[in-house]
Amino acid sequence: MEFKLCVPCLFGLEGLCADELKRMGISDVRAENGRVLFSCDMTGIAKANINLSTGERVLLVIGETGADSFEELFNGVRSMPWERFIPIDGLFPVKGFSLNSKLHSIPDCQRIVKKAAAERLKDKYKTQWMEETSQAKYQIQFAIMNDRAALYLDTSGAGLHKRGYRPVGSAAPLRETLAAAIVKLARYRGRDQVCDPFCGSGTIPIEAAFAALNRAPGLKRVYAAQKWEWLDSKIWKDAVEEAISREFRGSYDIWGGDIDSKNILAAEENAVRAGVSEYVRFETSDAVDFFRSAPGGLLMTNPPYGERVMERSDAEKLYRAFGVAAKKLENWKMYILSSHTEFERTFGRCAVKKRKLYNGMIKCDLFMYF
Repeated sequence: MEFKLCVPCLFGLEGLCADELKRMGISDVRAENGRVLFSCDMTGIAKANINLSTGERVLLVIGETGADSFEELFNGVRSMPWERFIPIDGLFPVKGFSLNSKLHSIPDCQRIVKKAAAERLKDKYKTQWMEETSQAKYQIQFAIMNDRAALYLDTSGAGLHKRGYRPVGSAAPLRETLAAAIVKLARYRGRDQVCDPFCGSGTIPIEAAFAALNRAPGLKRVYAAQKWEWLDSKIWKDAVEEAISREFRGSYDIWGGDIDSKNILAAEENAVRAGVSEYVRFETSDAVDFFRSAPGGLLMTNPPYGERVMERSDAEKLYRAFGVAAKKLENWKMYILSSHTEFERTFGRCAVKKRKLYNGMIKCDLFMYF
């Protein structure tokens, strides 16, 4: 049986996410604004969840309907084949969002979607009440945009950026999916020396280690769909074994530094939880003193923006001092993520290339220097 799936992703990562899916052998992959659509069988659901490094979650597409009114939304949702996926005792909470649409009250939309799905299920199972007593969770998600509603079941549970290695974060953590994207854009494959002078809780070095090892980021977590009755549990076991069989082993030079020793302690603990502590090293270090005599390294970093952690003027001083240090590096490639509009001026160099990305809701640029 073939399913339609949707992977929401941070704006700017759609192409990277689509490429990941294509490399898994998944067909009919289409990148759109903020999401990637594809088709697959049951095995693809497990593969996408376990292997995707830049997607936020894997949603099973149930259907679409007009949403000009609550009546239209109700009738459209009620016509969808919920009984194919949700059993008679299934727990099916509802959440979602609405943008540029007449139906803008999220609680009201939730109630309508819940009622419509329940009515469909009661009719098909010939019961007066849905008990919702199962241990499995069939999270319904809706997305209403321009008076059209898309309905999904969330196969992932917790977002895919939650790899399971970072329960402790620094003051302004970088999302794991964005860190993985930076590593991919830098085309790191384990051969270069890698340094992150503003490593915080270690996300970029850890994601770099995953890339060097060719390690699937989702091996150490569980997914909502693993408990679904109609999905064979063997597909998850097989997907894990396949991912592990593709791993590399080697010696890698991956370093992270941060001026805050508490961040370094968190980074070391995160690396242990991620299973990559033997491949990365961290030390307390001031980025303005950063230097490497060896030529031809790869610097990937996410310095403070001056929005949440530091004042804007302090950030500019830091960029200026770090720019002086970076000029001493010989033939290094640099990938620096910042939301600061004056980054290039204060850093002292114009980027060779820029790419617009989002760190959560913060609009950023990835400044690339070759």
